[in-house]
Amino acid sequence: MATPLFEIRNLHASVEGVEILKGVDLVVHEGDVHALMGPNGSGKSTLANALLGNSEYQVTSGSILFRGEDITGWPTDVRAKAGIFLAFQYPEEVAGVPVIQFLRQAMGARKGIEDMSVLETRMAILEWMKRLEMDPSFGDRYLNEGFSGGEKKRNEILQMAMLEPDLAVLDETDSGLDIDALRIVARGVNEVRAARPQMGVLLITHYQRILQALQPDVVHILIDGRVVDRGGPDLAERLEREGYDAWR
Repeated sequence: MATPLFEIRNLHASVEGVEILKGVDLVVHEGDVHALMGPNGSGKSTLANALLGNSEYQVTSGSILFRGEDITGWPTDVRAKAGIFLAFQYPEEVAGVPVIQFLRQAMGARKGIEDMSVLETRMAILEWMKRLEMDPSFGDRYLNEGFSGGEKKRNEILQMAMLEPDLAVLDETDSGLDIDALRIVARGVNEVRAARPQMGVLLITHYQRILQALQPDVVHILIDGRVVDRGGPDLAERLEREGYDAWR
């Protein structure tokens, strides 16, 4: 059997000494879309931050493997360069740094190229902006500064498209979006997947509505720091009907 793209083994993690994750197991293969669903406080964002090596989240036991290699101790920048991408629930504003400049530097780091062509970078970014229905002027605006919630999320998808990750972790990308913005973001994710079919996706969400557009292969339910159930898309439909109390 092929080595999984990404694997979490019995992962325990704490924040300020309080254990949040209490033994999470999860396996993602190339091209798969996995949805991780859970109520507030279940540990979803803690998992996302632990996967990207945020120093505020301490992995106390268990391991994280990427293409069969244990990356539990890798720093965030090394994970990103290796091909792991995190779309944030609350993207940060970076004053004074235009989107195109940020992406040019990030792409150079990802691809190991010190001096990316300014013209080629701009043309590639503008092409993806068109596909994501983004105003081209956003490229010259400071990163996320003055962006609406939907614009910030589309900008995260733009970053994912440009950085060409092998694994994308989408932390509540649907949070705070209206129906139209949600459709645009979901369509953007599918555009990136079409261009990069081997990319694995771990989508962290509260709600089923984005799953109707992204069609996950596997759905996991996380409650109180543990995966308490997993199954196909029908599991999300059952969750929509019954709520999380059925698993508590």
